[in-house]
Amino acid sequence: MLRRAVLDTQSEVPLYRQLSEHIRSLLEAGELRDGERLPPTRQLAGELGLNRTTVSAAYAVLEREGLLRGHVGRGSFINAPGRESGVQWERVPGDGERPPGARIEDEISFASARPSELLFPLDEFRSTCREVIEGEEAKAILQLGSPSGYGPLRRYLLERAREEGAARAGDDVLITSGVQQAFDLIQRVLGPAGESVLIEDPVYAGLRNVFLRGGTRVVGVPVGAEGVEIEPLERALARERPRLMVLTSNFQNPTGATLPLEARRAVVRAAAAAGTIVVENDIYGELSYSRPPLPTMKQVDASGDTVLLRSFSKLAFPGLRVGWVIGPRALIARLAEAKQYTDIHTDQLAQAVLLRFAESGRMEAHRKKVRAAGAERLRAVLTACGEFLPEGTRYSRPWGGMNLWVRLPEPLDAGDLLGLARREGVSYLPGRHFAVNRVENGSLRISFAQLAPDRIRAGMARLGKVFARELSAVRQSRSPDAAMALV
Repeated sequence: MLRRAVLDTQSEVPLYRQLSEHIRSLLEAGELRDGERLPPTRQLAGELGLNRTTVSAAYAVLEREGLLRGHVGRGSFINAPGRESGVQWERVPGDGERPPGARIEDEISFASARPSELLFPLDEFRSTCREVIEGEEAKAILQLGSPSGYGPLRRYLLERAREEGAARAGDDVLITSGVQQAFDLIQRVLGPAGESVLIEDPVYAGLRNVFLRGGTRVVGVPVGAEGVEIEPLERALARERPRLMVLTSNFQNPTGATLPLEARRAVVRAAAAAGTIVVENDIYGELSYSRPPLPTMKQVDASGDTVLLRSFSKLAFPGLRVGWVIGPRALIARLAEAKQYTDIHTDQLAQAVLLRFAESGRMEAHRKKVRAAGAERLRAVLTACGEFLPEGTRYSRPWGGMNLWVRLPEPLDAGDLLGLARREGVSYLPGRHFAVNRVENGSLRISFAQLAPDRIRAGMARLGKVFARELSAVRQSRSPDAAMALV
């Protein structure tokens, strides 16, 4: 049945998307049943005349949607159990970058890019909460507020951005429930169904999925050692003439790459020539451990049209969900209107607490502590990569942020090896979770900020053991002696 797939190489829809839709249609028509094994990716690629990575990407889409189960060493199987009710809830697709499988006790997880709760200054936070609750503004804070956010925090953020040169006279601020809500609002207002958006490839899955779910046409631009690659970006702008592009300037997720200053200027120039809006995601900008921060694209954009996204979540207390958008006043008004439809307003108490935490000087003290710990953890993970990962492994070398990108020697597949790693008590996210138009089967993201250095070292040692063992097994199976033994 899969051999009958008719794929259009001239279509704007990527081949892996066409293939995943074909498999889904077979499932809905009853031609594929629960538990049925799909052909191995290499076999199906040969039968269809495709690259194996295309088939792997199609399978990954179906696995994210719950329609496929992958078993290490056994293959991929249709997941369509019988149902008694009219809704197959287990097949409702979800977003995000959840690592597959249940959490194993005492597992060392490199799967989540978040700050360490071990660094949270709880005594200072409790004091801050008391000061806010006992203050004169407590009643007003607990009342419904403006959809744009808590006024005093908005003024604080705007003044700080103007001092930095990241906001102009015509700009305003919108407070959001983390940057994820900012992505959603921007999709609704600037990237509705049918519009095109350029994003990095690989990219944070929550960003990719919010545009895909909204029906926006997503175009991936490759990311290299120094962030998004400028020449492919310029070609994509000329070819696609997209409405907007969303780029991470500092310590990109998942690669950890940072755009050099001249590249930032080039992005702004190219966007202006194409009439494309630049949305700069700068949630990791505070986490530079060994170098002074570079000017944002918003700062180098003389037109003032770049839209800047920031958040407290990567620095302190992600559970409070406070992010913000800085952009032209007319755009902020439209985003605030869209926001009012979705949640009326964002939690003012969390905003007031963070404002007090910042104005009291406690945020700056915490920032110094986080940067010192981040530098130590980054050194630990880079040292461990060099010591434990097998020869031929390549990995990024960021100077800040929370993530680095690992490329295993061929032909290792990070997705296939995840199950083996978890049996050793360690987890990560395979590169396919971050793919847009291309899948790097041998890649994975290592998120290190939440782990103490000794845990980082122990986890990387376990990963190195798994990867080295599998690489040795593959090379042995391909050796001439092994081939002769199989005759």
